[in-house]
Amino acid sequence: MRVFIAGGTGFVGGHVRCALLEAGHELLVLTHDRHVCDEPGVEQVEGDITRSESFSHALHGCDAVINLVGIIREYPLRGITFERLHVGATQGLLRAARDAGVRRYVHMSALGARPGAVSGYHKTKYRAEEEVRVSGLDWTIFRPSVIFGPKDDFINKIAGMIRKLPAVPVIGGGNCRLQPIDGGDVARCFRMSLEMPETIGKTYELCGRDRLTYHGLIQTIGAALGKRSVRTFSLPLGLMGLVTPIFQCLPSFPITMDQIRMLVEENVCDCTWRETFRFDPVGLEEGIRVYLG
Repeated sequence: MRVFIAGGTGFVGGHVRCALLEAGHELLVLTHDRHVCDEPGVEQVEGDITRSESFSHALHGCDAVINLVGIIREYPLRGITFERLHVGATQGLLRAARDAGVRRYVHMSALGARPGAVSGYHKTKYRAEEEVRVSGLDWTIFRPSVIFGPKDDFINKIAGMIRKLPAVPVIGGGNCRLQPIDGGDVARCFRMSLEMPETIGKTYELCGRDRLTYHGLIQTIGAALGKRSVRTFSLPLGLMGLVTPIFQCLPSFPITMDQIRMLVEENVCDCTWRETFRFDPVGLEEGIRVYLG
């Protein structure tokens, strides 16, 4: 297949590119800089995901479109918002795909996207899903949990704190559960879906093998780093609710209220995706030892 990928230069994009190239697909990757993704089998398309006219020409002759675009934090003064990158960009990409006659469309959303979500991130991810569902295209939507891999932000950030600090901060009680999934496993599902017509019109929640609390996650990361245990201390939600709104506008401030809302709610699923894709996900400690150990 000839596959156009938006968001293909990021962390998840690297995994998806690798999986598709290994399967023999021809890739066109949207990029701001032609030197970002210079590898055999990849044709780079310079453009801006928020301006469909800058890349729509490249979709002609493609067999499928994959949308991996997403941000975890907004910078409104730079025009980087959930509304623009999640909803607006999806609308433009869907329109460009229809105009180019591309039928197959695979979309990355997020676990927790739903009506009435507590975070702006999840609210706009769900609104983007709704645009996909009424697009008239042959769509598949994936909702991954926290994704881990060599260049991930979340696991590596916690590992950095464990290495540098005498104790790791935990916002709230630290008892909400997560179910991280390996980036290679997510990419495998994307690749397989292109070859499986039965996935058209379906939404899949993607979670890994291990379901654990935030405290448990910290200890698992510590074990991968060779530590017997990791000391932690609690940052009360009330205190964070007072401080964060004041400082979150500063790019150097490490967290936003939106991220706190996501961090203190459950992020797990029942793994029914395995009934369709029929492979066992990589275990968390097994996976992170490869790049943290």
